[in-house]
This record gives sequence, C-alpha cells and structure tokens, in this order.
Amino acid sequence: MNTATLYGIKNCDTVKKARRWLESRNIDYRFHDFRADGLEVGLVDQWLAQTSWETLLNKRGTTWRKLPVHTQDSVNGTTIVSLLVEQPTLIKRPVLTLGDTILVGFNDTKYSALFKEHQ
Repeated sequence: MNTATLYGIKNCDTVKKARRWLESRNIDYRFHDFRADGLEVGLVDQWLAQTSWETLLNKRGTTWRKLPVHTQDSVNGTTIVSLLVEQPTLIKRPVLTLGDTILVGFNDTKYSALFKEHQ
C-alpha cells in the first residue's frame, strides 16, 4: 500500500483532527508542513490536475481576508499556482494524498472510504 501524505500546518485545528484520526487507526502517513517544508509549484500542479483550484483555495481564512481586493479579484486558474506557492496558508487544509487520490479538508466518512479502498 502507498504511504499517505498529509499536507498542512501543524497548529491548524483541522489538521490536528486529521492527524488524530490517522494515528488512532494506526495508519502510516507522512506529514508535510507547508511552513517548515515549503511548497513546490510541481506539487500544486499535481493537485490541480485532480481537483479544482476553487476547492483548493480557502476563502474563509485570515490569509485570504488580508489579501488586497485586487489580488482576490484577479485569482483564476492561471494565477492560482504562484499565489498558493507564495502563500500556502491559502490552501484549504488538510490536503491528503494517497496514490492518485487527493482529499481536501477533513471528512471522517471520506477518509474511511479512501483507506478501506486502499487496504
């Protein structure tokens, strides 16, 4: 079985929830902290090949609200990659990858289905 990778920031409550969920089920995973480990254009491109940028972008967070309005208004499929790499806290967290599957955000039911599928 492939090893799952959980992407996020360690002090995010939703990321903590996802990590607890994985650990309580003894699921082997690697944690990638955007702040400590950085974020590469190629990785964001891979995610966007599997999900929409609208799904990946967190418009409810502080980082989004602090962006200038003209930046918010100009976000699109072309500008999103550089924006997310520059400010990874704009990514809805956590992002979980396992094989060719990507899940954005934490959802107990979706996590259960994904790991059942990959047993």
